[in-house]
Amino acid sequence: MSEPVVITSIDARGVATVTIDRPAKLNAMSRAVAHELINAAAALRADPSLRAVVLRGAGTRAFVGGADIHDLVGLDASNATAFITQVHRACDGFRRLPVPVIARIQGHALGAGLELAAACDLRVASTDSWFGMPEVRIGVPSVVEAALLPHLIGWGRTRKLLLTGDPIDAATALQWGLIEELAAPDALDVAVEHLLKPILASGREALRLQKELVLAWENLPTRDAVHAGIRSFRASFDTDEPNRMITEAIACMRDRRS
Repeated sequence: MSEPVVITSIDARGVATVTIDRPAKLNAMSRAVAHELINAAAALRADPSLRAVVLRGAGTRAFVGGADIHDLVGLDASNATAFITQVHRACDGFRRLPVPVIARIQGHALGAGLELAAACDLRVASTDSWFGMPEVRIGVPSVVEAALLPHLIGWGRTRKLLLTGDPIDAATALQWGLIEELAAPDALDVAVEHLLKPILASGREALRLQKELVLAWENLPTRDAVHAGIRSFRASFDTDEPNRMITEAIACMRDRRS
């Protein structure tokens, strides 16, 4: 049996770390990687103790350096759909997890790698990272989760990435809104933990409702989005979490005043 190329661990806080473990191949998205990411996301979705997910690549050279070019060789009109659909399912599995998903990005996030990062809720990158959609340079368009990019960076910047194939550096990615946090390479894990801290301090059920609502908002007109929010607010009181956390917050306020 071949060694796994995606490794998942979960700590005592309920934070899962999912590592794409092909550093010698820049963690390229092969068929095997896509298959294991799909399975990893399915297993995490079924875990009720899950609080957050950190998605990363092994080593320091790449988050995901793109689709594995060896898997692209030999594709034709009869099997191209199956290949790219599997890449989509790998990205979409993490996008639709019921908890916040953080992409921890160091090195290259190109093509399928940037699509996978775009499918995450938040992106934390090192200052040595590079981002790009170079597919047109090898004769194919950027597809599947590239469709998320206009919501993140706008249409003009999306067109620049997709139509030129030119990469951008981490500072530009931060300026464009492609990433939320930027850190030195040796401080990247600290930056991820800094982002995890308020997530873990929030209500477990409230975060799941919020994630569900954010995904729904993307496809709803404003009126329907507002009503979806009202239903979500009501649903939060199906547990004791709001009253318990509100009571705790009032107690903390009183303690600070005394």
